[in-house]
Amino acid sequence: MKRSQPTLDQLFAAQIQVLATTLRPKSVRCYRYCAHNFLAYIHTTFPRVHKLSQLRRDPHLLAWFRFLCQQYPSPGNRTRHLHLLTIRRLLRDFAAQGHPVTPDLIRQQDFPPHDHYLPRPLPLHEDQPLQHQLRLTDTLETNALLLMRATGIRIGECIDLPRDCLQQFSEQQVALHVPLGKLHSERLVPVDEEAQHIVVRMVELRALTPAPRHESQTFLLPRYRQPATWDQVLRHTLAEMARLAGCTSRVHPHRLRHSFATEMVRLGVSLPALMQMLGHKDIRMTLRYVEVVQLDLQREFHRARQNTASLYSIPQLPLPSPTAPARVDLSTIRQTIAATRHLLQLLQPQLEDKARRKLRRLMQRLLNVEHELDHLTPE
Repeated sequence: MKRSQPTLDQLFAAQIQVLATTLRPKSVRCYRYCAHNFLAYIHTTFPRVHKLSQLRRDPHLLAWFRFLCQQYPSPGNRTRHLHLLTIRRLLRDFAAQGHPVTPDLIRQQDFPPHDHYLPRPLPLHEDQPLQHQLRLTDTLETNALLLMRATGIRIGECIDLPRDCLQQFSEQQVALHVPLGKLHSERLVPVDEEAQHIVVRMVELRALTPAPRHESQTFLLPRYRQPATWDQVLRHTLAEMARLAGCTSRVHPHRLRHSFATEMVRLGVSLPALMQMLGHKDIRMTLRYVEVVQLDLQREFHRARQNTASLYSIPQLPLPSPTAPARVDLSTIRQTIAATRHLLQLLQPQLEDKARRKLRRLMQRLLNVEHELDHLTPE
């Protein structure tokens, strides 16, 4: 008996199950969502397509591209980019496994341009009252939000922090150990005394909270709530604290991260150092987090103008003073020759090529004279 070939739905489901061994649950849900939408469109619009070998760029994929653009309300460029990216990944995996897939079903020019949004840090008149309101409430949740604002960590990283997340390097050097985060990398974030007090306070509040008998004691936020529940609780708490603080704009946890990044740049932290603190792998992502307002531009411009004079200043050379006593020795002559050679080096870039060659020969003669003086012994 011939073995029946798997359907498109079975192939996609099996491949996503394979990806689930290496991807995070949120990424797996995204793959399933995009695959479900793609297959639903193919089954509805092209009911005769049952195999991978039947898929063609024209009309199947091009019609799907138009469908994504013509939906109402239309999905943003980021959503359409995500759909194309996930389906292209699955189709490439099928081709690598030997399935008959037509090449170049999804090409690079099919992807919509990225949406570029301005960073959304909290303005100063909202950031300070919000932090004050969080300190005033002083619960485990509000201290967790304060720690996110003081270190720039993501909400998922805050939920997964271990109890012993503080690491001491010296008397004045303490860092927050952030475990494997969004980009599968761990890092150490320098913290000040305020952030250390926040962690200590969280440990104290955690000890006062009744916990189940078999609860894991390794996390800073107790596991009587699941990570997904903690995510909802922290978001709801932040929205409530923002309302009490009088914030007019919508405040979500990632804006605390943007506020931290902008504050660090204004305090003088370099972009490479900030990239390490935020856990980015590309400095272009770090640049997207930082808000540079007109006040920052004015400050940097005037600071650069103050340093302009020092760029062109000529260093003071050890020339003999004309009012000094008329005393001649080998040391004074050597200093004079060295000063002359240095002045000729400063003059060299301003000359034409022919004059520059003559000047180099003259400088070499002065160097030879200086070497000859080294062999003289004064009587």
